[in-house]
Amino acid sequence: MGTDNNTVLKIKNISVVFDGFQALTEVNVNVKRNTIHFFIGPNGAGKTTLLDIICAKTKPTKGNVTFYPKDDEKIRLTGMKEYRIVNEGVVRKFQVPSVFVNLTVFENMELSLKGNKGVWQSIFHRTSAEEKKLIDETLDKVGLLDKKHEAAGSLAHGQKQWLEIAMQFVRKPEIIMLDEPAAGMGKPETFKTGELLKEIKKECTVIVVEHDMDFVKQIADCVTVLHEGKVLMEGNVHDVLADETVQAVYLGRGGEKHA
Repeated sequence: MGTDNNTVLKIKNISVVFDGFQALTEVNVNVKRNTIHFFIGPNGAGKTTLLDIICAKTKPTKGNVTFYPKDDEKIRLTGMKEYRIVNEGVVRKFQVPSVFVNLTVFENMELSLKGNKGVWQSIFHRTSAEEKKLIDETLDKVGLLDKKHEAAGSLAHGQKQWLEIAMQFVRKPEIIMLDEPAAGMGKPETFKTGELLKEIKKECTVIVVEHDMDFVKQIADCVTVLHEGKVLMEGNVHDVLADETVQAVYLGRGGEKHA
């Protein structure tokens, strides 16, 4: 698989074995810049493990992941420390929101910005006017500007998800990875989340693990289907969901909505 200027992430020959269990086998995927790229598949297909590999939470048994920053030399992510990968511009939001519920929405955003700094810098750092403006603009983008002085714990479930997306996005990453961002949301919140991610992809690449097929169809630019740790199919959402093999091993299990 060649690499062109539109590739932001290259996953090459990734295999992972856990105590004799083959979690991933020879996975090859190129993620294009400024797209929304979904990884879908049945439970146990290896989706979350793949995200763990990208952010170096898990080490692959074989293969490597390479990041291609827009204005810099390529970076081999495999073998790097997790915090260094974040500082290079590859960030991740997990499924369960991890906001500080006793702090205000604005204070959560401030802490996220400080995450780019060292311990002593964070302790003594005062948020600049430029940083406050960036926080306000980001909160406005996710529809939480009017909530910025409220405790994060008072937010509804969907709003907490949007806050955590904002906390990652305010750091100006080149790639943001989201693990089931629509989980627990009703249809209006899910739709709004999709529209938000379409705005975000103008400035960074979005990688999503998801089960909700309506959400996938709403916003996906590319879909990779994983099955038993292998790439079953990859392409645009309509071709993928229409494929008989995909339907047989994935969509046929429990229907299209929550496969």
